[in-house]
Amino acid sequence: MDKPSPPADGSLDAEADAFQRLRPRLFGIAYRILGSVSEAEDVVQDAWLRWQGTDRGGVLNPGAFLARTTTRLAINVAQSARVRREAYIGPWLPEPVDTSVDPQVGAERGEALELAVLLVLEKLNPVERAAYVLREAFAYPYDEIAGIVQLSQANVRQIVSRARKRLAAERRERVEAAEHRRLLHAFVAAARHGDVAALESVLSADVVAYADGNGLRGVARLEVVGAGRVAKISAFVNKFLPGAEFTFAEANGLPSLLLRRDGETVGLVSATVGPDGIDGLYWVLAPEKLRAYERSSGRAGGWERGVS
Repeated sequence: MDKPSPPADGSLDAEADAFQRLRPRLFGIAYRILGSVSEAEDVVQDAWLRWQGTDRGGVLNPGAFLARTTTRLAINVAQSARVRREAYIGPWLPEPVDTSVDPQVGAERGEALELAVLLVLEKLNPVERAAYVLREAFAYPYDEIAGIVQLSQANVRQIVSRARKRLAAERRERVEAAEHRRLLHAFVAAARHGDVAALESVLSADVVAYADGNGLRGVARLEVVGAGRVAKISAFVNKFLPGAEFTFAEANGLPSLLLRRDGETVGLVSATVGPDGIDGLYWVLAPEKLRAYERSSGRAGGWERGVS
């Protein structure tokens, strides 16, 4: 994301300073509503331009003003993005973000940050999604949310309640982070050797795999369901991406896997894990989404965390 330039004399402009302090929260709001790093960056930049053009003398609470501006801009972008995504080839997955480098993105609450949750939120309309994000991820009071999304408090409460129930119906019992990482280690070991039986042993019986390649040749264009089928396509990774190596990373607050080949990121795999094993695999293979993840990392030489 572009940062506002400080004045030439080196002093820190108060308005730019206020915006910079709020920028991580604004990005967090926009990203959760949009599921896109690049679109969220654009929204925050647009909010900065509007902040520059605002009579700030009349703004009593910059945080509230900028949250409202960012949310409304994100809702507008989400409404147009829905039309664009109808032409997307194969499953659409949110752009992953590196929360290990920018922990403030998930610093408020982890809710509505995991790829699986963002994918469920896509089933809500943009206004509903915004209301849920503001309440569950950032704990905004209902009256303030109502003013931002221009609905009654009663309506906002109903929206948030319905969204909670929808997510609860689609999510399973969580496991400890250590177990999550152990299953990822086992998954990598089996996938490296194309061991279908070993892969099946770490997958739940009704696991679902999503592959986002936006038409990339060889990428499944439908969700794959069931341990047997998912194990077979996972064992195929060495043939699909010959020479690629797995490394551990963090994406959207969870341990994830990067696939790197010749210094280039060619895939990212995120997983949801329940008591019966891995119950969701999210393969991000679209090059533009992988570039967005690398931008969110904001560092070169950050790939040293190999899988042992």
